[in-house]
Amino acid sequence: MTGPGLDEEFTAFVRDASPALGRTAWLLCGDRDLAADLVQATLVKTFRAWRRIAPEARLAYARRVLAHENIDRWRRRHGEVAVAEVFDRPDAAPTPDALVAERDRVTRMLAALPDTQRRVVVLRYYDDLSERQVAETLGLSVAAVKSATHRALTALRTHESPEGVSA
Repeated sequence: MTGPGLDEEFTAFVRDASPALGRTAWLLCGDRDLAADLVQATLVKTFRAWRRIAPEARLAYARRVLAHENIDRWRRRHGEVAVAEVFDRPDAAPTPDALVAERDRVTRMLAALPDTQRRVVVLRYYDDLSERQVAETLGLSVAAVKSATHRALTALRTHESPEGVSA
């Protein structure tokens, strides 16, 4: 299953993709430890399919696996996880208090969205995927992605005012 070039390729992929996958996982589930578990499960499944995945599609494949792993985790647990702490790049310099407060506000607003809407917003705007890519990743139609995006953005706009006070 492994070969001399395969190990190096996958190791490079893990090194390059893990930070982005980790942030996406955290935004999807709201818990640093669960996010790490999701990324680990994603990388295991990605490695198993490594030879079948076109090089240009590897990150998209991993994102799709990540989204499905999160859905499976949620179905097993039947509940939401409260946001405990802010997860960011491990090598990032400390941010000013205002940026931390804003990140926390956005995270709480995302956590208040229904699961599908949150997944769509995170993949669409945080991971910068197209509507078609989000639809493929989540197994939805493009119309469903557009509808979920509209509903989510409407809810986010009305949920909190810019000052962080509920509307």
